[in-house]
Amino acid sequence: MSVVQSVDNVALLSAYLAAGTAVLVLLADLVLARAGVTVAVAAGGAAATAVGAALVGAGQTRRTFCVGADCSWVYDDRAALVGALFALLTLGVLAISGPLLRAGETPVGEYCFLLACSLTGGVVLGAAGDLITLIVALETLTLPLYVLVGLRRGSVAGAEAAVTFFVVSVVATTLTLLGAALLYAVTGGLHLGRIGALFGERPELLDVPLTTAAVALVVLGLAFKVAAVPFHAWAPATYDGAPLPVAAYLSTASKLGGVVALLAVTGLALPAAVTGPVLAVLAVLTMTVGNLVALRQRRTVRLLAWSSVAQAGYILAPLGALALAAGRTDEARAGAYAAAVAYTIFFVLLELAAFAAVVALRPAGADGGTLDELRGAARRHPWVGGALALALVGLAGLPPGLAGLFAKVTVVRSLLDGGAGWLALVVAVNAVIGLAYYLRFAAVLWAPGTGPAPTRPARTVVAALAVATAVAVAVGFAPQVVLDLAVR
Repeated sequence: MSVVQSVDNVALLSAYLAAGTAVLVLLADLVLARAGVTVAVAAGGAAATAVGAALVGAGQTRRTFCVGADCSWVYDDRAALVGALFALLTLGVLAISGPLLRAGETPVGEYCFLLACSLTGGVVLGAAGDLITLIVALETLTLPLYVLVGLRRGSVAGAEAAVTFFVVSVVATTLTLLGAALLYAVTGGLHLGRIGALFGERPELLDVPLTTAAVALVVLGLAFKVAAVPFHAWAPATYDGAPLPVAAYLSTASKLGGVVALLAVTGLALPAAVTGPVLAVLAVLTMTVGNLVALRQRRTVRLLAWSSVAQAGYILAPLGALALAAGRTDEARAGAYAAAVAYTIFFVLLELAAFAAVVALRPAGADGGTLDELRGAARRHPWVGGALALALVGLAGLPPGLAGLFAKVTVVRSLLDGGAGWLALVVAVNAVIGLAYYLRFAAVLWAPGTGPAPTRPARTVVAALAVATAVAVAVGFAPQVVLDLAVR
């Protein structure tokens, strides 16, 4: 019997493109040493990765690195969607990074290389079929971010944020690895589908204390990645100390990675009877604490960071319906997973637009500043201010930000379908609380007063903001398209 496995290189195309982008960025920076060329190579590679992911995903499901029926790489519609999203987010962050890179405090080659490495981890994460591939991909996504946060020369705040992020993330990774090791001890398997099937065939394993400990450790370790309360303390300090484009990437791509990992393990491997109650508690704590603390924030990025924490609670809420028997039927589970994926897509679009607008309104290389420093900004830059207000209103779940409105409706509907009416009520109450700081932020943009001298936004930043806003508006009018993609 041959032990040599056949490899489906077509299934690996998007991973090849992402990893190849990182290598090409290094070569371009070494050989040509021109910042514009380096950024162009990174942007071209991200665009090629998005196209490659979409093309491969348009066909049938492809599997490789298989042992019998268990495969470590499963490239289906959802993997293609995740890969394309990571690539497009990377492209968007590169577009809003122009002022930061031109300021000269951040080395261009290293910056683009680290973004491409993180993109590679995100692409692999979407297709991960076993715990080892999933954890390695998640760390490949996260490790470059430690350096990106503290990459600015002479930035004490950036160094402190990088250390905070690194220490907390190492603890999270340790918990996840320990939980994966205990799962292997209980089941003897690492492939997600195999573990889920074993729990279904042998329900007595759920009564083993080691199983409960393993599931709890894996879920809590991944909760760090999405900044779920009480594992959220790193997020506000890290976002505020990082350069604005890096903070944008952290709040979108990094959170997307954590959500994808959680959905993979809860949807395929871990028993819903155990994960459901944990996720329900995490969702309630996360959205409530995030919204209450955001009410007190006066710094722009910290407000967006705490609102991102609250948004993580909304993303986790549909999975909390798994705590009830009514939420564990096949139809209810499919609706819960689709709602979580759809909400994540809506969120990352609006969040990227919000950060792009802040970058456009602030001086080149500056941090997010305070809300008072943005006072009257929409009077000086009406289109940019209007786009930021639209993103904020969308995150609040109000019209005309239809993307955010449909996102929250989707979550509430999935909870009601799963019999978790009490959790839907918590989501509704928190959405009302969130209105206070989102609308206050939007009102500041048109408030009378003397802010800083107007700055001319960079063209690439304005272009990225325009594209993100246009896509958010488009999906707001066609939310069913996003839901259909999420269901597949």
